Formats: sequence, structure tokens, C-alpha cells
Amino acid sequence: MKNTWILAGLGLLGACADKGGESTPVRPDPAPVVTASTVTLRTIAREVTVSGVLIAREEAAVGAELSGYRVLRVLAEEGDYVRRGQALAVLDPGLLNEELAQAEVAAERAAAEYRRVAGLTGTGVIAEEVIEQRGFDARTAAARLRDLQARRGRLTLRAPVSGRVLARSLRPGDVSGAAGESFRLARDGVMELQAELPEAEFGRIRVGASVPVRLSSGEALTGTVRLLSPLVDPLTKLGRVRILLPAHPALRVGGFATAVMDAHGDPAPAVPERAVQYRAGGPTVTVISTENRVSRVDVRPGARGGGYVEIIGGPPVGTRVLSGGDALVLPGDVVRIAPESGQ
Repeated sequence: MKNTWILAGLGLLGACADKGGESTPVRPDPAPVVTASTVTLRTIAREVTVSGVLIAREEAAVGAELSGYRVLRVLAEEGDYVRRGQALAVLDPGLLNEELAQAEVAAERAAAEYRRVAGLTGTGVIAEEVIEQRGFDARTAAARLRDLQARRGRLTLRAPVSGRVLARSLRPGDVSGAAGESFRLARDGVMELQAELPEAEFGRIRVGASVPVRLSSGEALTGTVRLLSPLVDPLTKLGRVRILLPAHPALRVGGFATAVMDAHGDPAPAVPERAVQYRAGGPTVTVISTENRVSRVDVRPGARGGGYVEIIGGPPVGTRVLSGGDALVLPGDVVRIAPESGQ
């Protein structure tokens, strides 16, 4: 009986020992779920704002061809639109008319004298030298008359092209000078915005592109990129861009305006902007390996636009990178990709 109780006790102790010695397996934490995207080649368009002054696309200068004549009338004012050949100013013809009258008399006299002797050539009645001299005098007098008649036509200053008068320096009573600018015209009234563009942007701007332009008065216009200068200032690294503007009464030469241009570069590796993390050591992206293990790679952000950013010196095209959930992982962690991630 005693042995029975001992065996029963030992069995009970054994059962208790077996139950207390069971090991409960430790379940590992699940891998964090992240969203991912892929490094792709993209042409990123971004806005470049430039400002500058309004200028005439092409200017024409008008000056008096004759000097020493008093200005009789001024027929055009600044701001007027004139047609090609239209009279802008008239010089006083008084002095020239006197010379012209004298030249007409001299030409008639010389012609008459030559006619009287012209038929005596070879007769010996009068020396051949005299006949030749009178013929020469007649031709000289006629040429003088024609010159004065042409000068009379130049007493009227006319517009060489159609356009808007930008400036005039003549006043009634002034004495004309052969040198100097009397009127300045904007040919056909065409205006442009001349602005300066950083050298790095020249390859991204297209000639012929439409550009929204805002004048200092608040007026909004749509211009067209007409010219990208072939020269860049060696000190500022800026070059000129000219934007052709439509006709508008608010346009004034020398006025201020701004334009917003879309800069289009060549396709380059790019990722969504949220994939780039800015840390103490600089910007990085978190790369996901084929085993879903993450690591960080330093990058240099480039152009931005449309929610994407160009990455320079980063992972190659086709690489998967984190675009969400970066705060949940550390380098070396294994992650799970959310099904809705863009690949």
C-alpha cells in the first residue's frame, strides 16, 4: 500500500513537471507594409519665371537728309500709328525755292546758248572748243536743276516703314541737321518682352512655345518665344530671351512685364517627390532589393514638376524605392509591399 502511494505521487509529480516544462514558441513581428514605386525615365516640365522690359521688335529711325532748313510743320506725334510713306514733318522750302528758280533760269540760258552753236560744228565759224564748252555748260546746268528738284522732295520727312511713333525730337522752328534722329518708329507696332534666362534653362525652353505674360498694369497676354540669344554673359551666366507679344494698347516701350515658361528637359531618372527623404546627411531614397530588404542611397534632386523629382547620381531606372512608410523601417529591414503600390 505504501509503495502504491509512492508511485502515485511520483506520477503526479512527473505530470506536473511535464506540464511546467512546456516551451511556448515566440511568434516574430510581421514585416512592415510599405508602398513602393519605380525609378522611371520622365520628361519633367517645370515653370521658370522671368521678368524684363518691353521693347520694339524692330525700330526704324527717321532723320532729315538736308541740313540748314527750318522745320515748318510736324505732322506726327508720339504714339501715332503711321503708314509707310506718310509725311511726318515738312521743312521750309523758302531758301530752296529761290535756288531752284535761279537754277531753272540758268539751265534755260545754257541750253539756248548751246542750241545756237550746235549746228556750227565743223564749219570753222566758231572754235570747236567753244561749242564743246557750251554743251558742257548746258548739261551741268540741267544736272544742277535736277539735283535741286530732288532736294525739294527731301524737304518732307516720310516714314520708311509702317509703325508706331516711339519718339520725336523735331519741333516747329528747329533748324534741321543732316545727322541725328528726328523720329523713331516701332516697325509695324510689334512689341516684345526681353528678359534674362539662366544658362542652365536654355536647353529646356522651346522657340515657338506659348507663354503667359503679365504686364505691370495687371493685363494678361499670351506671348510666343521668338528668340533665344546665342550669347551668355560670362559673368552672370544669363542670356536673353525675346517673347513676341500681340498688339495691345497697354504695351509701352520700356515697361515691365513677367512671363512664366514651361521648361522641358530630356528624359531623366525620376521618382515621386514623396520618395525623397531629407536627412541630416542630405537627401536619400530608400531602395528595396529583390529580397524586399531596404537600404538608403544618397541622391541629388534635380528638376521638379507634376509630383515627380529628377534624381541625379541615384539608383538606376527600374529600381524599386519606398514612396510611403519610410518612418517604419531601418536599413536592413525586410518589408512587405502594399498591393496598391505603383511598380
